[in-house]
Amino acid sequence: MCECDADTLRRNREAGKTCAHRAQDADETLALWRAMLSGEFGEGEAVVRLKTDMADPNPAFRDRVLFRIAEREHPRVGTRYRVWPLLEFSWAVDDHLLGITHVIRGKDLVMEDLMETRIWDVLGVARRPHFVHMGILRFKDVELSKSRYRREIAEGRLTGIDDPRTWSLQSLRRRGIRPSALRDFLLAFGLSLNDIEVPAETLYAENRKVIDKDANRYFFVPDPVGVEIAGLPPTREVRVPLHPDFPGRGARTIPVDGKVFVAKADFDRLAGTEVRLKDFCNVVLDRRATFVSLENKEIPKIQWVDHGVSASLAMPDGSDLKGLAEPAVASLRVDDVVQFERVGFARIDHVSRAEVRAYFAHR
Repeated sequence: MCECDADTLRRNREAGKTCAHRAQDADETLALWRAMLSGEFGEGEAVVRLKTDMADPNPAFRDRVLFRIAEREHPRVGTRYRVWPLLEFSWAVDDHLLGITHVIRGKDLVMEDLMETRIWDVLGVARRPHFVHMGILRFKDVELSKSRYRREIAEGRLTGIDDPRTWSLQSLRRRGIRPSALRDFLLAFGLSLNDIEVPAETLYAENRKVIDKDANRYFFVPDPVGVEIAGLPPTREVRVPLHPDFPGRGARTIPVDGKVFVAKADFDRLAGTEVRLKDFCNVVLDRRATFVSLENKEIPKIQWVDHGVSASLAMPDGSDLKGLAEPAVASLRVDDVVQFERVGFARIDHVSRAEVRAYFAHR
């Protein structure tokens, strides 16, 4: 049991100097331990340390802390406990009790191997797992920081740990990244001590293999621009396959009444030229477009909706694409993964009469 403050602990470690508490006998230590459990010490006033060699070449290994006081409320057990083991002690106990055969961890955690081994020596644990190390796998241009995320969530700059900007497992799930895709992505790299940096598209390619066949197709028009179609033959609806590769899955019906909405980006880029409203007709694009024909031509194709449902698409950078989706999108269920044609794959997150909200996965 040690009552030194954090600065004293650090100075002693750097100097290889033992503190006065290290010489306590067992009875004194047990009395202080009971006082710690009963609440006689406040947070930061006492810790339990493991006696190691104070002359060890690595100062961080010298008399490391095993237990400390934490008075914050625990998400599962509330304030029932106030003395908590640090990871190295809990890992050593769990790995033994759970019968773990191989501990796989980053090459930067060799210190944890030494600590677990030392704890097993003290506890008399004979059967021990093998340690296997690997290098760090990073996504290019993605900076991960749990401490920063926690701070930004508390400050309201992130909506939660599942905000798409965190790249946490929760955020990947909310975006529609399947566990099997993430598993295949990781296994493809094997166990190597080399650090690896890969583009996010590598993960997206694995996920695309999993979801493409199941993701029905729908139209979503961000930042919509209204277009009247002059000369359109009498047409009330257009039937479009739910998935082009699986016609047996059925079709969706898109109502038509002579006015459609197209994406502003498409309108600005293609106004004045002939385009195909995908799966519908060809028009010379303008605010008052001119109907040309129905046959499928080799001309630019754009998505469109008639009187659609309000929709928003949460993007990985935290921005929202707001627009209209075809009416059938309002009948989707939460967790459905779809492809908004010429936009990308997305997971449906919220459905109501007023709005459908989805999270963008990838193209």
